[in-house]
Amino acid sequence: MDKVLFHMFSDDRFMDLTLYQYGYEQCLPLHSYGPFVRNHFLFHYVISGKGTLLVDDENSQSTEYQLQGGMGFLIEPDCVNTYFADRKDPWEYAWIEFSGLRAKEILEGSGLSSDSPVYLPRTPQDGERLKNEILYLATHAQESSYHLIGHLYLIMDALVSGSSSRRHTQGGKRAQFYTNEAVTFIAQNYSRAITVEDMARRCNLDRSYFGKVFRDVLGQSPQEFLIQYRMEKAAELLKITDLSVGEISRQVGYPNQLHFSRAFKNFYGISPRTYRQNNSYCSRVCIVHCKK
Repeated sequence: MDKVLFHMFSDDRFMDLTLYQYGYEQCLPLHSYGPFVRNHFLFHYVISGKGTLLVDDENSQSTEYQLQGGMGFLIEPDCVNTYFADRKDPWEYAWIEFSGLRAKEILEGSGLSSDSPVYLPRTPQDGERLKNEILYLATHAQESSYHLIGHLYLIMDALVSGSSSRRHTQGGKRAQFYTNEAVTFIAQNYSRAITVEDMARRCNLDRSYFGKVFRDVLGQSPQEFLIQYRMEKAAELLKITDLSVGEISRQVGYPNQLHFSRAFKNFYGISPRTYRQNNSYCSRVCIVHCKK
């Protein structure tokens, strides 16, 4: 019999690292998922049994990976993947789906990517620690958001520190320092008309070199990060305040409301007004009280 624990995480206040869904499954023989393209990172830890992961490249050519208990595998966003349980010894696994501004940086430290998606622990104890942290999450869905996010960080720590392919890069501390400086600058000034040149100047770096360092650490350009930061701040204001769209536009660095609305729709796929109608905290409170 197929045994499944599945939970969704609905609190989206956490930007650096956030959770989407997590769970546990004892699969039936040949039970499969895919081919799918994920919007976020998805990591499975195989507790027991066997299975197969297929990863497609840009030319739709598949690379096959055979997995068994004590191993794990990463699925990256925007990559086509298929995975299925063994016919005779179907796998049992626990999983987490996550994302965030720091997610790619963390995973790069573990040495995992779409080109190298298989996790092997340095020691059996490392694998056991990672397994236990993910299973803890799967069996404690009733805990608070802060509690669950705290354990997500513990999972990431176990994943990075216990990975046999963990990367130790020279110069990483300096690149991380510059990136942290830029992110702090953005957090303090996103409501103003700041540019990539302003960020580079804050770090005392040439603009092109700064852009390369930033992308190497966070996996996106400074401009992409700035837009994402502003849009997520705007989404939060739309949900928890009754400020007008025009006022929110100005608060996140867009003096022109039309430009803001276009950028928001490009990022979320819907207009700010529609987003507020679908997600407004004030509206949900009103509905609850009206029902009472």
